[in-house]
Amino acid sequence: MSQLNSNERQHYLFTSESVSEGHPDKVCDQISDAIVDAYLKVNPEARTAVEVLATTNRVVIAGEVRGADSISYDMVGQIARDTIKRIGYMQDGFHWEDANIEVLLHRQSADIAMGVDAGADKDEGAGDQGIMFGYACNETEELMPAPLCFSSKILRLMAEARHAGKEKHLRPDAKSQVTLVYEHGKPVKAASVVVSTQHAAGVSQKEVREIVRPYVMQSLPKGWMCEEKDFYVNPTGQFIIGGPDGDSGLTGRKIIVDTYGGAAPHGGGAFSGKDPTKVDRSAAYAARYLAKNVVAAGISERCTIQLSYAIGVSKPISFYVNTTGSQVDGERLEKVLQELMDLSPRGIRNHLKLNRPIYQRTAAYGHFGRAPEADGGFSWEKLDLVDELKRHFN
Repeated sequence: MSQLNSNERQHYLFTSESVSEGHPDKVCDQISDAIVDAYLKVNPEARTAVEVLATTNRVVIAGEVRGADSISYDMVGQIARDTIKRIGYMQDGFHWEDANIEVLLHRQSADIAMGVDAGADKDEGAGDQGIMFGYACNETEELMPAPLCFSSKILRLMAEARHAGKEKHLRPDAKSQVTLVYEHGKPVKAASVVVSTQHAAGVSQKEVREIVRPYVMQSLPKGWMCEEKDFYVNPTGQFIIGGPDGDSGLTGRKIIVDTYGGAAPHGGGAFSGKDPTKVDRSAAYAARYLAKNVVAAGISERCTIQLSYAIGVSKPISFYVNTTGSQVDGERLEKVLQELMDLSPRGIRNHLKLNRPIYQRTAAYGHFGRAPEADGGFSWEKLDLVDELKRHFN
């Protein structure tokens, strides 16, 4: 699976969207992952599967946990309040200080634990069956699809300005969407840009448009801005009621924003709220790590990797690599990648050092395409297999 498909379209439009940290679903993702981090701080082997619902001035936290009994329900509620405050919600209908927060956590199922836990006659198994995908392409420096990169950057820059006090009229909830023109299979310019952002009362649509414009211009390469008629800001006219007061939020409902913006397949599960024994999360990180190193090594222009697991079984039951613009033998590439990384749940966690409180930061603006951090955050974005891959294939 390593040859460029002659039927692949070379001229087309492709669109990806992103959402801000204040989007209702992302509020829930960040609370879920803040709870994961709290448990891992107490016990690196802790187990969490935490789901959050947010609506008008109410947050419900449910799921299963194990391994950090010192964390009380009151502490979990405070984690939620601190997360909401950090995002910036201090509005009628959703306020960090007086929101009603209900905690409904329970202990991890003994049946699930039996499948995951290592024993005398078996290694630690996967926490569930499922499929996971990883992807990389050479469209951007981050080796990510360009429409998603630009969509997320717009919102990240707006949020940074809001937090710094530079944009007093902006509020936390926002969405963006970028459509790019592809020629000869490469992005060359924006066909349209859509940004919807919550704002203070009394600010006109025209004023919001001019507030947003410089962040769009800064996010796109020079000369890529779309025509004025294709630049849409708050198309409904106003966006004052936002966040969970305007629309309810749930953990795990923005999985395409979390990954590749629709440019690549997504597996069966979300990431947020899950400790790294859950292959929904850790194996998706491993697949991205391997795909990114393949592209960075110059082996292919694009690389898609699929892994699959069975609950309680330590090794993946399938491993598939598909490359575009490559001359290497696909079966040999699959063999080498599995030699370079142990893809058992334990092997992934050890290789990428995932048993650390590094997850809340992943829950807004994407889990991929981010810079590796000194404390181990985004370790799956490292390019430390490139030299070894070049040695094998060059």
